[in-house]
Amino acid sequence: MSQAMNQGAGSPNALAVPVNHSDHFLGSHAARVTVVEYGDFECPSCGQAYPAVKIMLKHFGDKLRFVYRHFPLDALHPDARRAAEASEAAAAQGRFWEMHDALFGLRGQLALQDILRAAGAIPGLDVDRMRLEIDSGAHAERVQRDVESGTELGVPGTPTFFVNGVRHTGAFDAQALIAALEGREAA
Repeated sequence: MSQAMNQGAGSPNALAVPVNHSDHFLGSHAARVTVVEYGDFECPSCGQAYPAVKIMLKHFGDKLRFVYRHFPLDALHPDARRAAEASEAAAAQGRFWEMHDALFGLRGQLALQDILRAAGAIPGLDVDRMRLEIDSGAHAERVQRDVESGTELGVPGTPTFFVNGVRHTGAFDAQALIAALEGREAA
């Protein structure tokens, strides 16, 4: 949903739920720039943004803190919520980012057997435990909290990025994200 980067009419621009201990992040807490992405593992636009985020992370290193929050678009992407819950099941075993990367590597092919096969390639991940947690909905509430925070912000679609708490309304290719962050870093 490429229009996801545009603000909805009348929607707030500021991140209403500050980054907190329950968020998944890469980088340093002391980083001068924090990027929060509301994403959907089944979304083609999020899949296109994923390499740009990797480039951005490499470019800025410890100067950047990157946070991922779930915003599965259930009406468009029927497997996205299950994928989000699978990433949380992996997080319960200390493997969120490995699962995050594996899910984007599936390029939207998120049937349960695809998710479990990808999980099986992650060293140290107990796939049987993960499947039980997915089947039981053990992490549904965690995913829903992210969805509610995005809904409160008026997140129109995915991916939606916030840079230091302010919605980024430009493109989400590597050059555009790096330029936006360099502007925030200098501020």
